[in-house]
Amino acid sequence: MASIADLFKTDKAEGLSELFIAQLKDIYWAENKLTEALPEMEAAATSDELKNGIRKHLAETEGQIARLEQIFTSIGVEAEGVKCEAMAGLVEEGQDIVAETQSGTLTRDAGIIAACQKVEHYEIASYGTLTAWAKILGYEEAARLLHATLQEEEATDVKLTNLAETFINASALIEN
Repeated sequence: MASIADLFKTDKAEGLSELFIAQLKDIYWAENKLTEALPEMEAAATSDELKNGIRKHLAETEGQIARLEQIFTSIGVEAEGVKCEAMAGLVEEGQDIVAETQSGTLTRDAGIIAACQKVEHYEIASYGTLTAWAKILGYEEAARLLHATLQEEEATDVKLTNLAETFINASALIEN
């Protein structure tokens, strides 16, 4: 019987297990890309609350990468990333928002929050799907670890919404 690693020797995912692995590699690349992008967003942010939130999420993201590495090990596949075009585009969009807004403004913070929430929503969709697939494939440890990450991503999205609605958006409105 072929191992999961043997099954994944082509670029095409021919079954759910291979698709699961392909999407794990995609989100692994995406999370690693975020560890590069988040410090830039933190540096561009104005409010201490947003800076602290981004800093905390960076530490969380590093933990999520370690979790993904555990998942790869648990299913006998080498941890490697495959470029995630969606995340590459979302990161670029975030960089564009920073470039198009004035430094030191809460308008920029509102834009950064919007960019971060787009990333969170992509991650929520990815981790939700991966969790469901891990369960049906019988990867119990992977399902547990993916669900933990899903919960973190959902919590981050709520925190970003609260930050935006509590004062960032209203303050940005009156800056002009």
